[in-house]
Amino acid sequence: MTQVSARLASLSPSATLAMSQKSSELKAQGVDVINLSVGEPDFNTPEPIKEAAKKAIEENYSRYSPVAGYPALRNAIVAKLKNENGLEYTANQISCANGAKQSVCNTIMVLINQGDEVIIPAPFWVSYPEMVKLAEGIPVIVTAGIEQDFKITPAQLEAAITPKTKALILCSPSNPTGSVYNAEELEGLTEVLKKYPEIIVIADEIYEHINYIGQHNSIAQIDGMKDRTVIVNGVSKAYAMTGWRIGFIAGPEWIVKAVNKLQGQYTSGPCSVSQKAAEAAYTGSQAPVEEMRQAFERRRNLIVSLAKEVPGFEVNQPEGAFYLFPKCSYYFGKTDGTRTIENADDLAMYLLEVAHVACVGGTSFGAPECIRMSYATSDENIVEAIKRIKKALSVLK
Repeated sequence: MTQVSARLASLSPSATLAMSQKSSELKAQGVDVINLSVGEPDFNTPEPIKEAAKKAIEENYSRYSPVAGYPALRNAIVAKLKNENGLEYTANQISCANGAKQSVCNTIMVLINQGDEVIIPAPFWVSYPEMVKLAEGIPVIVTAGIEQDFKITPAQLEAAITPKTKALILCSPSNPTGSVYNAEELEGLTEVLKKYPEIIVIADEIYEHINYIGQHNSIAQIDGMKDRTVIVNGVSKAYAMTGWRIGFIAGPEWIVKAVNKLQGQYTSGPCSVSQKAAEAAYTGSQAPVEEMRQAFERRRNLIVSLAKEVPGFEVNQPEGAFYLFPKCSYYFGKTDGTRTIENADDLAMYLLEVAHVACVGGTSFGAPECIRMSYATSDENIVEAIKRIKKALSVLK
């Protein structure tokens, strides 16, 4: 019998995409499902960005771009990093890809050898460990629970480092928790990393602009860290451009060159029209970004206050992104008479089938005691979803 490669067999399917598909199937059957499982803004791409894309089509931006992206887009990213983050890069230190997801994977693929260890704080975005496995590396999971706001401490980081440690993946603001590392916390982690200069930091900052504490802090801003940090970012979340598929890395030129070499062999440059749209996003008015951020902050406040009223839920206050990650282990072992809730994945399935609310169980995020709810939806949906969740949970004894 023909079999897929061991490489593929070792991968887990994406839980977030699987849950999204299940809720879509129920919707297709006519069930009124409120979808809190998707990690994308519910806003449309701002008009000036769409206009730039139309103009690009008219001007025949329909041919292959350079592998790393058009110079105009990379220069726009250089200007963004300088103006918003106080970081100096050149266009040669930027490589654009088909979304930040590919940017993360590219970076892991060019850095990790078989048996290399990559430290991943948990809860983590579902794809990080899978990408490390794809590169034949070893994910080293460091768990930070709700009591520490889902953020690892310097002592935890130090305890996880071995002679095989090659990289640390740091996601702030975080998917799935919404936690944000402040400047002081990043300094603490840096003090540890300074003892191990060979460790590269992959800083996933895709939620940079969806931030409720004012200032975004990047570990690359700390003295001595820029030359060993790869910043990953893109237009998906800040500009409501998930489907346009434009992400980038900014980092040391030797890593960027390696990423370009890799990308040159398996996707080449990202979509030409999307690049022109992304350039407009970075160079145009940033007012829509702030409008969306304010809407997300209002919704954050709403869902936190409502979720705190759900008996048995332990809720923290996310400081960024658009996710709530309540601890729900209170319900483990409880039953409605026909099914027993053993873990968060069971609870998420129960909520989908009984309350018709789609969330994602925390197991694939490295937190089997939590569920992820996206509040990238209307206020009305948030209110109705929590109402349904409360009702469905009240049946469990």
